[in-house]
Amino acid sequence: MGLIRAVLRVLLLVILCVPPGRCEVHAVMEKIESGGLINLGNRERTWTPFMSLGTPLTEIQSITSYFSFRTFDPEGAIFYGDTRDGNDWFVLSLREGIPEMQIGKAHMRVSVAGGPKLNDGLWHKVELRSEDTFVVLEIDNKRELVVGLHTDLPDTREGLIRLALGGILIHEKKLLVSFNPLLDGCVQGGHWLNISTPWDSAPRKTTPCFTNIKTGSFFPRTGLAIFNTSDFLAVDPEEKGIIITVNTSSKTLNGTILSLRSHESPSPILSVAEDTNSGMMAFKVKTDTFAVNENFDKDFISFDVIIQKTSMSFETKKGSQKVDIDGDYSSILAQWKKGMLLAFGGVPGDGADYVGSEYMEGCLDTIFVQGQKVDLDQALFKDASVSSHSCPV
Repeated sequence: MGLIRAVLRVLLLVILCVPPGRCEVHAVMEKIESGGLINLGNRERTWTPFMSLGTPLTEIQSITSYFSFRTFDPEGAIFYGDTRDGNDWFVLSLREGIPEMQIGKAHMRVSVAGGPKLNDGLWHKVELRSEDTFVVLEIDNKRELVVGLHTDLPDTREGLIRLALGGILIHEKKLLVSFNPLLDGCVQGGHWLNISTPWDSAPRKTTPCFTNIKTGSFFPRTGLAIFNTSDFLAVDPEEKGIIITVNTSSKTLNGTILSLRSHESPSPILSVAEDTNSGMMAFKVKTDTFAVNENFDKDFISFDVIIQKTSMSFETKKGSQKVDIDGDYSSILAQWKKGMLLAFGGVPGDGADYVGSEYMEGCLDTIFVQGQKVDLDQALFKDASVSSHSCPV
């Protein structure tokens, strides 16, 4: 084997193995079988991988790995690997649904993207292998991405190689192109080189990989997602007001759909909650609650919360239900620009951990704030149990 081929062989090994490495230290680690069904979305906003494994380089006999992958998420980390304590590394991720590979070795960094969009909610077979001086990414048995790399560094099989799913082990500043690592996706049938040992994973809330999925954001009544309103300033609230739009086809919504509160007070300024059993939706402004008969359209619920200087209103898209509350709300418009807590799926509590209450169960198809489509992966805080881009059907 020539020098280039040897280096690429080690590079592919970098892609496909890892022990607990630079992960956060936990007192207890759980073991997860590498070939099982794994939900990579069971974590909050962090670069720390969902799970990892590793072995000495000398124990690696195979340089091919493959797995099945499914997601509706357009962006996130699928897997990462490194050698030499992170000096040589590899990342496979999605950007706008398209596979992207980034490689760092010595003083070189490479980024290449291509192939079909994988965020269609279908299962795809992903395979990585070495072919002479190239690393090949194959999707559904078709060659889609081929990367060649030349280096004069000597080949070595000393030390450990590390593999991680759903995150990276190096500092994100080392990446040539940054991205949001959170990925609402599932992996199954993984074959990682010749390694058969279980993965290490920190204990956490877990959400299963649903058998059948559709696009949307799913809340299992165990957590919520929180945004800072100062992130939604495409439209000036003091000039145009505030519009929050929620669309859902879920027939089993229960709990608080959305709430808004200041950083200083734990009591919501407004909230919208639903009780499927009673068929009523409650629009609450401070201490006043206004009941709305939610049976206006059981197949699709779409409503706006609109805040103007002198009025606040709740209105269904078809206009069949509307609540108007007059008052002076100019202070809310000003606070919005400075920053308030806008939550979906519950009411945020007081404190840095954002533990909340009145959690919702159900699926929200789409959310818009000031005309901007909301991606829960961009939240200030998102509970690990909340699925950002998929709902069960």
